[in-house]
Amino acid sequence: MSTPATRPLPPRLISLDAFRGLAMLAMASGGLGLHRVAENLRAEGVDSPLWQTLGHHFEHVEWIGCSLWDLVQPSFMFMVGVAMAYSYASRAAHGQSYGRMLRHAIVRSIVLVLLGIFLRSDGRDQTYFTFEDVLTQIGLGYTFLFLLWGRPAAIQFSAALGILAGYWMLFYVYPVPGPEFDHSTVGLGEDWPHLTGLAAHWDKNTNAAAAFDVWFLNLFPREQPFAYNSGGYQTLSFVPSLTTMIFGLLAGELLRGPRSERNKFWRLVLAGLGGLIAGDLLHMTGLCPIVKRIWTPSWTLFSTGWVCLALAGFYGVVDVLGFRKWTFPLVVVGMNSITIYVLAGLTKGWFYESIQTHFGTRPFDFLGDAYRPLLVQLWVLLAMWLFLYWLYRQRIFIRI
Repeated sequence: MSTPATRPLPPRLISLDAFRGLAMLAMASGGLGLHRVAENLRAEGVDSPLWQTLGHHFEHVEWIGCSLWDLVQPSFMFMVGVAMAYSYASRAAHGQSYGRMLRHAIVRSIVLVLLGIFLRSDGRDQTYFTFEDVLTQIGLGYTFLFLLWGRPAAIQFSAALGILAGYWMLFYVYPVPGPEFDHSTVGLGEDWPHLTGLAAHWDKNTNAAAAFDVWFLNLFPREQPFAYNSGGYQTLSFVPSLTTMIFGLLAGELLRGPRSERNKFWRLVLAGLGGLIAGDLLHMTGLCPIVKRIWTPSWTLFSTGWVCLALAGFYGVVDVLGFRKWTFPLVVVGMNSITIYVLAGLTKGWFYESIQTHFGTRPFDFLGDAYRPLLVQLWVLLAMWLFLYWLYRQRIFIRI
């Protein structure tokens, strides 16, 4: 019987490139500025339910819950696992040894971590390190993900559940602050809606991962001692988000396996529904709230459920039914995903200034001030896409 590493390789999965391209376009667009448009319209007295709904779903929720925008990062991380199933199978089929592939995974981990740290420097004058960038989070878990590549699905699934259970226990055993605790010391105002009961173990900036960062981040050079992350993001989120990538790895092995296309489709759908139900049950029973910013176990399962359903939709339409032509703009991005992420992090301002230099402010203002954030993002996104299209035409695909 052939192993996952030696099984003949299937054709390139166009649905994966398209789905990854959509996720990266969403990341690079900054939500198309729709949240700011909704705020501008509300300030002008336009209380449109449509725009307020769009504004909600194109911005991260403050703590508990989920918006459409919150699903972009887990989509990208999930597809890291899917892509690993294909890329390392290809490397093995071309004769690379396990040791060589392991070295590649380690180097890739290091590069991703450092690139994420660099992109978060953000041109600021302060000296500090931070590890919550998407690329850094992927890099911190990538080598561990590789160590599970090629293992039986039961081992991969058990590892994922074990990580989630251990991470839940870490938060559960960490004591919640007492009634005398001054929450302003961790950036929380008097109006913050504190979690109560068992869920209090996952409250903002008073949880186990926040305490870890107070110790860990102060080991690095800093102009000011680290006390809290204003958004509540934590370094240790890479641990449960590794589980998201493991679930992606399982999906990738399913898609490159010998089952029929329809069987694969329905398995993805069932996995998606199972993730939604499991995550919701943990949340509704009070065992673990759904919080994206610290990647709670319930969020991991809940978001994975949505991503599986989205991937099933792309796979069903593109690879099962064969409707592929419409995916071309997304594939251009999906085949250079790291490139557009770096472009968005480093050059969005340059693209904006260049467009304004050559065309003035008219391309951004013709719909009125309220819609300016949307038009700015659309023009900059078009400029970045055209650059990626040029790379695509030259067959230049930048990978780490």
